[in-house]
Amino acid sequence: MNILIAGDGEVGFNLAKMLSVVEDHNIIVVDPHRDLLQLLESNTDILTITGDSCSVNILEKANIKNTDLLISVLHDEQTNLLTCIIGKRLGAKKTIARTNSMELYKEDKREFFQALGVDKFVCPEQIASTEIVNLLRQTGATEVFNFGNGQLQLLLIRFGENALIVHKTLSQIAKENPTLDFRVVAIHRNRKTIIPNGEDLIWPGDLAYIITKPECVKCLFEISGKKEKLINSAMIIGAGRIGRKTALRIEQNMKVKMVEIDRERCHDAAEELSSTLVINGDATDIDMLHDEGIENVDALIAVTNNTESNILACLHAKKAGVYTTIALVENIDYIDIAQTVGIDTIINKKLITASYIARFTLNAEVESSKVLSGVDAEVLEFVVKPGAKVARYPIRRLSLPDGSIIGGIIRGKESYIAVGNFQIEPCDRVVVFAEPYAVRKLPAFFN
Repeated sequence: MNILIAGDGEVGFNLAKMLSVVEDHNIIVVDPHRDLLQLLESNTDILTITGDSCSVNILEKANIKNTDLLISVLHDEQTNLLTCIIGKRLGAKKTIARTNSMELYKEDKREFFQALGVDKFVCPEQIASTEIVNLLRQTGATEVFNFGNGQLQLLLIRFGENALIVHKTLSQIAKENPTLDFRVVAIHRNRKTIIPNGEDLIWPGDLAYIITKPECVKCLFEISGKKEKLINSAMIIGAGRIGRKTALRIEQNMKVKMVEIDRERCHDAAEELSSTLVINGDATDIDMLHDEGIENVDALIAVTNNTESNILACLHAKKAGVYTTIALVENIDYIDIAQTVGIDTIINKKLITASYIARFTLNAEVESSKVLSGVDAEVLEFVVKPGAKVARYPIRRLSLPDGSIIGGIIRGKESYIAVGNFQIEPCDRVVVFAEPYAVRKLPAFFN
């Protein structure tokens, strides 16, 4: 696939690096920052062009007429829209624009821009907000992702010494809980990812990615030693787009305080929000946080543009007894560290954007996908085509690529956890966990 990425920072940079591992992708990056492009060139074989992605000359230089996918992920929404519109007119087959507002997701606006040439929109801040809201509803997990209309869920759970299932094999756990439908698709242990079989043990401190049904979540938390807590109050650090979008979605159901150091942003947030208490203050000031009652809130959500400040705020909150903490960590290198020091959940906009866009680069129909935090892997929801390999034999007889495992299947209004004798059928939606080297081999099994 010929892919053209227009960016002006790390989102485009990281997306290019992620897609470049695929041998059959030809990637060109257009960016106004020459120094960033030089860094990209030194780490990859990607062709780069310094310039404005709205320039016809620059797009033609980037071979836009032969581009299969144009991805514009600059910080400026108008530039992304214009890049996609011009690119489509010049020959790009499909276009994706990063946006800042949900207004463009309204059906009339979406149809208007699709007619102009913008095929898909991605709003990382809105996706991040959705993840935060889901986590506040299921506090026993450190990561939550829904497939279908919530028919299957992917949960990331950390096991402590008090978990009933530690020091037991997965087969033993399944035998002791015959009514519990779940499948462990990956275990993250000592910075290594394991795709387990039935004889693998669960150890204290393990992080496990588990596919399950919504009705099984409560029981799964119980045997994992997790106590669900109803979140009645939250403190949000940062009045940026993620902070405001999250506050808008939760302020009617719980008490919300928002702390923002920038006075002008405070005024903007206070005008937009109806019942959130907006406080002008520095979240790194521990005395100020205690004055505002940090020890009395159930959740702290730190989503400023400063990764270090977000991590420190969450650590202070944990020390003060806050039940759940969520941090925006934009430096990918910090994710593993942040998870090990006790922060409950990590949000990363680069991974969020990659999760949405990566599925359009596969030669298969992918309903949804999720690039996982802290592990180098993805979970994808494939649609099975008539005659596909996965529909020919039961799951145990499928020779899936190494580094991949089927977690569950959605068939109409029903959902199933994958077991060896299950027979996949055409039109099923199949949830697959896969490491990067396996992802590109999977479409051949579903087409």
